[in-house]
Amino acid sequence: MRFEMAAWGKKFFNGAIFILLTGIGCSAQITDVQSPVTVNSAVSQNNPSTVLRDALMAACSQKTTDFSGALTQRNAEAYARMTPAARSTLLKRFVLLDKPGQPNASGDTFTKIVVHCTTPELTTEMQIGKAEVRENLAYVPLTVKDAADSSDIDAHSVTMGMVKESGEWKLLSLGLLLLDLPSLETEWDRAEIKSNETAALESMKKLVAAIESYRNTYTRLPDSLTMLGPAASGSVASSKGSSERAGLLDAGLAEGRKEGYAFRYVVVGANNLGAPAKYEIAAIPADYGRGGTISYFRDAEGVLHAGDHKGAVGSAADPVIK
Repeated sequence: MRFEMAAWGKKFFNGAIFILLTGIGCSAQITDVQSPVTVNSAVSQNNPSTVLRDALMAACSQKTTDFSGALTQRNAEAYARMTPAARSTLLKRFVLLDKPGQPNASGDTFTKIVVHCTTPELTTEMQIGKAEVRENLAYVPLTVKDAADSSDIDAHSVTMGMVKESGEWKLLSLGLLLLDLPSLETEWDRAEIKSNETAALESMKKLVAAIESYRNTYTRLPDSLTMLGPAASGSVASSKGSSERAGLLDAGLAEGRKEGYAFRYVVVGANNLGAPAKYEIAAIPADYGRGGTISYFRDAEGVLHAGDHKGAVGSAADPVIK
């Protein structure tokens, strides 16, 4: 995997406020810490290098509460307002991985601290150099690389800015990019809305495919989406499916909720037998305005519609999606 620090900055802080940090005038002695400590310990919070270490470890393991402890009060409040999906995406981008990993750290603040974030596919290595402190600002060198790359060809370096707030060190910037989460909230919401709405359309297609597959197999429509889901673990039908648990959908979609949307399915009329039987499917944003704005509706004739209903169910009167 190739690491692109420029891409990291663009993706992570797109839309952030640019600031010019002052030059480094002096260096302060920092207490040696030989082993990892928790984010909120007194030692950690009085040391910018270990605060950064703990923030990286929290991001790696997706521990949102611990990561929040490394943010300024203003950023922590904005972070708390983010949807769970947006917080998860933020943490994954912070350590350049697509899924949660297992973190570990070694080294000390007199030389350097090394944080590894390990997933089944990749291990990211983050080397934290000795912090240089000037009054209430600190500058911490950070090098990010693929741990398997011994040549360091793809290693990239950046200086992380830290600020002392109420006596504790907090994340301030990535290079010349200020970490300003409140200004990014709207952009994060827009990005998540677009992602969720695209995923909702794909889920609608999966639901139709699963329902039609069920109809072809059992010559009738399922009574509910639950009947399309996986069989209970250990049941006789768990390996091959049955009319009660056909194994045509994953558990989340079979329960009617996935990636910011809720899904409803209803058989139209009293007859659910054979080819003439009809049904409708609706997809509604679970958190209107933050997780999605468009309601999708698949009518009894198989036509897909979309419209903004402020979080309510759509209808066949909505514009048709081609």
